[in-house]
Amino acid sequence: MNAKAIPSSFFDELKSLIDTKDLMVDVPEANLHDWSDEQPGKPQCLVTPRTTEQVASIMELCNRYGVAVVPQGGLSGLAGGAVPSENCLLLSLAKMNKIEHLDAVVGTLQVQAGAILQTLQEEAEAAGWMFALDLGARGSCQIGGNIATNAGGNRVIRYGVMRDLVLGLEVVLPDGKILNLLQSMKKNNTGLDLRQLFIGTEGTLGIITRAIVKLHPGVTGANTALIAFDDYQDVLHFLKKAQSSFSGLVSAFEVMWSDYYQTALNTLGKADQFDQKHNYYLLFDIQSNDPKQDYPQFEKLMEEAFEEEVIKNAVLANSDRETQELWELRDCVSEILKINAPTINFDVSVGLDKIGELAAELKATLSQKFPDLITLFFGHIGDGNLHLVAGPVVGGLTTEHAIETEVYRITKAFFGSVSAEHGIGLHKKKWLRHSRSEIEVSLMQTLKAAMDPNKIMNPGKVLD
Repeated sequence: MNAKAIPSSFFDELKSLIDTKDLMVDVPEANLHDWSDEQPGKPQCLVTPRTTEQVASIMELCNRYGVAVVPQGGLSGLAGGAVPSENCLLLSLAKMNKIEHLDAVVGTLQVQAGAILQTLQEEAEAAGWMFALDLGARGSCQIGGNIATNAGGNRVIRYGVMRDLVLGLEVVLPDGKILNLLQSMKKNNTGLDLRQLFIGTEGTLGIITRAIVKLHPGVTGANTALIAFDDYQDVLHFLKKAQSSFSGLVSAFEVMWSDYYQTALNTLGKADQFDQKHNYYLLFDIQSNDPKQDYPQFEKLMEEAFEEEVIKNAVLANSDRETQELWELRDCVSEILKINAPTINFDVSVGLDKIGELAAELKATLSQKFPDLITLFFGHIGDGNLHLVAGPVVGGLTTEHAIETEVYRITKAFFGSVSAEHGIGLHKKKWLRHSRSEIEVSLMQTLKAAMDPNKIMNPGKVLD
């Protein structure tokens, strides 16, 4: 049904629901791809509604005609979740981007789904608050997409994933009904938490149009350090020590394996600040409202860890500029991807104590089976998330599948997740059962069938 061409009568009705400048039959190339390498189907049109009511009318029409709908946000996803399916209607939330209300007393922010993440961050900061979600695509990703993929990012160790920041949602269901869940209460124990049906389900059950998100008290800066280790167990030891010393204030715990660190230095043209190479490099920071006051304790933590031979060396940032330069090492992933293209980007998670062992086994196996493949490891180790960039991939889809088979086979053996924060989309659908049981998948399919019986919502994504 969803692969059939859309009849002209559908377009006649669609034109009555939306302004002609918000309907494009010749879909721009930019809307055919996200940051994955998934091949798109050919969409019939792109609509950019401006109100929830327009979204609802469009969904009712699509449901009645059996037209597939693919929601799109900032198109910065890495799993193909926003890639068009054949003959679908693309629905972009880009024009629903208003910051509607900031409660500076309670610390909440109501926004439309198309609002850019960086805009939320700046709005909150101007009011003395902080919106804690942060990731490299902050200047282009949209909050609706962040919610639909349950984004993680750099600050999960302290503030949690996107799921932990959402208080309320407004969602348009596949049949066009508007589900208003825009309560801002933090405690609401009245049956099923329906918000959770739409957080992390990648637009397969409905379209998020508004959200109320939680803000945190603003910070004025951070104490930041780049720390060198030679043993992964020492990394974990330092994490425990830092959390004990700064209860609740550890805000970033980003580990770069030596291969990634050296590649980042070369890519950015930077000199190594350490006089010898080490196995692990930690980008670590403590955010607070008074970094200067916290600095003596921060420095003491480093000195004690060095004396206990937990860390091998450390560079402490003494200015905002130095902090930014340290973060550039961690954030230059996009540049590294271009240099090593074509790449496969893995996003897995296991228990904290197993990450070092997992990375070692992955590197050994891939080096043996694909000797010309460069593998670079880094991640949000404080919350169990390991990233791997593998490339250049020579041999097309056959080689890509062989590499993925090894990575996900090993991840499964470690009882890990094949997707820590990027979602499933198209790219990881075939590997979903490596992390989820048949009972879990069956329950997901039951929910999908009940909520979207005509199978119009983002078809082909996540589930078969």
